[in-house]
Order: sequence, then structure tokens, then C-alpha cells
Amino acid sequence: MKPYYLALGLLVAGCTVGTDYQRPAVSVEDRFVEGSAQSIGEVSQQKWWLSYNDATLSRFIERGLAQNLDSQAAIEAIRQAQAELRQTGLNASLDGSLSASTTKAGGDDISGTSTTDSGTLSASLVIDLFGGIRREREAAIASLAGARDDAETVRLAWLAELVSAYSNARYYQEALALTRTTINTRQETVDITNSQFQAGASTEYELAEAQALLSTARADLPEFAALFDANVYAIATLLNEPSGIIVAQMQKGSPQLRTPRDGAIGVPADLLRNRPDVRSAETDLAAAFANVGVAESALYPALTLSGSIGRSEGADSWSFGPQLSLPVFNRGLLKAQRDAQISVAKQAEIAWRSAINDAVEDVQVAQSSLSRNRQRAALLRTAASDYGRALSLAQENYRNGAITLLDLLDTDRNANTAKISAASAVNDAAQAWATLKIVTGAGAAVNETEGN
Repeated sequence: MKPYYLALGLLVAGCTVGTDYQRPAVSVEDRFVEGSAQSIGEVSQQKWWLSYNDATLSRFIERGLAQNLDSQAAIEAIRQAQAELRQTGLNASLDGSLSASTTKAGGDDISGTSTTDSGTLSASLVIDLFGGIRREREAAIASLAGARDDAETVRLAWLAELVSAYSNARYYQEALALTRTTINTRQETVDITNSQFQAGASTEYELAEAQALLSTARADLPEFAALFDANVYAIATLLNEPSGIIVAQMQKGSPQLRTPRDGAIGVPADLLRNRPDVRSAETDLAAAFANVGVAESALYPALTLSGSIGRSEGADSWSFGPQLSLPVFNRGLLKAQRDAQISVAKQAEIAWRSAINDAVEDVQVAQSSLSRNRQRAALLRTAASDYGRALSLAQENYRNGAITLLDLLDTDRNANTAKISAASAVNDAAQAWATLKIVTGAGAAVNETEGN
């Protein structure tokens, strides 16, 4: 190696162009609008669904976390990122091959045959003068972290879908039960009205009205049953299990999910740590910063050490030396690529800040929704109870002739609507609580099966 090559290598060894990533300053409020200033800490391992006290749901989640297809695909993305990381660093700097051949030759005008053996071992090493290879590795490390964060985001989305499908299924089961009770009540009204009609105390019109209301209730059963089935099939798909098994388990019945009391949301700063989608946006930003360094390093000289050892027909040969390449005529292209990568980094920062804002909004909306749905469920349960009492009084008064059939049927309609609405509100509140937990990042890392 000539002295000036060596001097150049020693002079710039360890120099890394580009900017080392540091989290940009970001301003978040001290508390959510309806929250306190108390942090909730690390919540990624929190099994919040156990607070529902529903053994079937807990078993479904325990099985599904390990075997659902969405998580399996996310794990494969992690493995891909791990393999891409192994392609960087020293593996990106080294290149070389070993080749060997044996050739036999002969012909009509040649006495006998000849054999020629040859072999060559060649290798090259890129000297990372300006840190381009190191920046590539930094970007790959960030991408791997992002893949892990994305897997947690997938896990939270899966939890949201499963809890929603399960809660909906239990609601439609409750709606079926309430409708069957309504059918029994309306059948009793039809029987009473028919007896009165036979005795001349009621009109045919009134009997037809009572029968029509009974038929309406019966017509609701297939719809609720179909919606129950659809949600059970969705559960089976989410669990990656045969539908028949899940249908059999769900048909055993269980009360609707009730909303747990816990509603802690922490402070906005918790989201930077707990929300995997926010962390993923930041890893994208870190990777973009590193790629700026990669593009910047392309503007500087590149030094490669290469050599080879060979043997052919008993003669040995070797070669060794450095190669220095300077970007001259393509510097305009390289600068444009560098500037484009700077813009990518700026866009990544904007996306990260937007992810933080979206996360804060998600929590505040979810908290408001939970609070309002809890209030609505309580009020509708009271209304359903009041209408139930009113219906009992109306039935008694109708038997005694104190009110008309139309008054009874009107009360019946209102009572049935109130019961179904109350059950729907209970379902909404239960799902709102799950949404609040999910938007805070709770449970994102439960049952992680992929190692570091």
C-alpha cells in the first residue's frame, strides 16, 4: 500500500457523517382534559381483560394471542428485519469467493491428454471511512425495533376485534333471551284478547293488533340469531380455530360483559412509551436519520482493500492493494438523493408528531365515550326497570278492563324497546372500556413469543 493511501485511511477512520439520532423536543400537556396528573407507568404486560371476570373470554384471549394469524404474520416481519440486520455491518463490508477448476484437454493431433488444476481465493474489504455502513446498520436496528412495535400494534388491534366480537355475541344472546320473554308476554296478551273476543268483549281489530305485535317479536329472533352467529364466526376466525367448537362453547350462554371500574389513563407523556404505534413512528424517524448519513457518505471517497491468491499448473500467484473511488460526475445525482433523504426524515418527524397527537386524541375520545356510555347504560337500565313495572301494571289493568288493548300494546312496545336499548348500552360501555385500555397501550406485549 502506498503511504498516502494508508495516511488517508488513518486520517478518516472512525469518521461518521450525518447526524446522530436524538428524540426531537416535543411538547405534550401535563394531563388529559378529564384526567389527572398521575402516570400509569408501564402497562404493556397488563392483562386488563381479566377484569371482565369472564372465564370464556379469558380462555379465548389466552389461546388466540399465541395462534392468531395476524400475530404470526407480524412475527415473520420481525424475523425478516432480523435477517436484514444481519446483512449490515461487517457482513456488508466483506466480500469474496473461492473458485477451483479441473480441465482435461486432448485431441487427434495431441499425444494423450492433459489435466490442468487451478484455484483462486479472492477477498475484499470496504473500509467504512465515513460511516455509511455504520449508518446502514443503525437504520436496520431501528427497522427491527419498528417491526417489534408493529407486532404490538397488531396485537392490540386483534384484542380490540376479539373483545368486540365477543361482547357483541353476548349482547345478541341477551337480545334473544329478552325477545323470547317478550314473545311469551305477547302470547299471553293474544290469549287474553282472544278470550275476550270470543266473549264479545273485544273486537277482531284488537285481536289482529295483538297478533301483529306478537309476530313482530317472533320476526326479531332470526335477525338476532344471525348476528350472534356472525360474531361467533368472527371469534373463530380471530382464534384461528374451527367454528363448530367455538359455536358449541358460546351457545352455553353467559351474561353480558360488565364494565370494570378501573378507568386510569395516566398522562399524555405515558403514550410515548406505552403506545407501540407511536414508538414505531419514532423508529421510522430514527431510521430516516440514519439513512441521511448513508446518502451523505456516498458523496465522499470510498476505499476498498482487495486481494487474491491463486494456483495454476503448479505456479502460485497473489495480488493485494487498495482501490480508492471518488464520485466525480455523479455528484449532482448523489446530492439530490441526499436532499431527498433529508426530506424523508423531516416527513418522518412530522408523522411521529402526528402519531402523538392522534394518540392523545384517542385517549380523550375513549375516556369521554366510556364516561357517557356508563351514564347512558345506567339510565337505560333504570328506564327498562320502570317500563317493566309499567307493563306489569298495564297487563293487570287490561285484565280488569281499566285500560284498552291499545294502551297495553303501546306500553309493551316501549318496554321491549327499553330492554333491548339497555342491553345495547351495556354492550357499548363494556367495549368502550376495552377501547380505553387499548388506546393507552395496555396489554400490547402480553404473551410475546418472539425473542430478541
